[in-house]
Amino acid sequence: MEKDDLKDVFKGLEGTFDTEEPKAGHKERFLEKLNNANQVVTLQKDKKNWWRPLSIAASIAVLCLIAIGVYTSRPTIDQQVAQISPEVSNTQVYFASLIEDQVKLLENESSPEAQMIISDTMIQLKKLETNYKQLETDLINGGNDKLILSAMITNFQTRIDLLQDVINQIETIKTLKNYNDENLTI
Repeated sequence: MEKDDLKDVFKGLEGTFDTEEPKAGHKERFLEKLNNANQVVTLQKDKKNWWRPLSIAASIAVLCLIAIGVYTSRPTIDQQVAQISPEVSNTQVYFASLIEDQVKLLENESSPEAQMIISDTMIQLKKLETNYKQLETDLINGGNDKLILSAMITNFQTRIDLLQDVINQIETIKTLKNYNDENLTI
């Protein structure tokens, strides 16, 4: 059939189509008649399926709890090092406080003459700190414990020695400056 033929067919059927809504309760009456005739079909009301959204919500809650558990159960590097060797944790606290005190003392001694020495020292301290972090990682990954622990302590001692040497150099610079200022005559 062509398009024109279809149009003619629908024009001929115009007005004979049932376009009205069925009356209220049509479905129940139909099912009741069908049930009486066959005794097979039962009347079922639309049930709301609450299990589906509830199962989705429960799944999301379980995933969130798993994510929180994974996130909180991972100990920090310092905690892992303390589990491997508790003495390292105590030593780290002791040396870190000494180094912090020395750095504060160094920063208080800042003068134009010593500024370059202080900035170079801070760069060297950052490098030593990076090396220390690498040693911690090596210790956690199961390296030779005694060798790594010895290297960690040596790292702390190197930092303290560096700071003491720089403070001594700054004191020497101050002393020379004061001596030269005293001998300067106007």
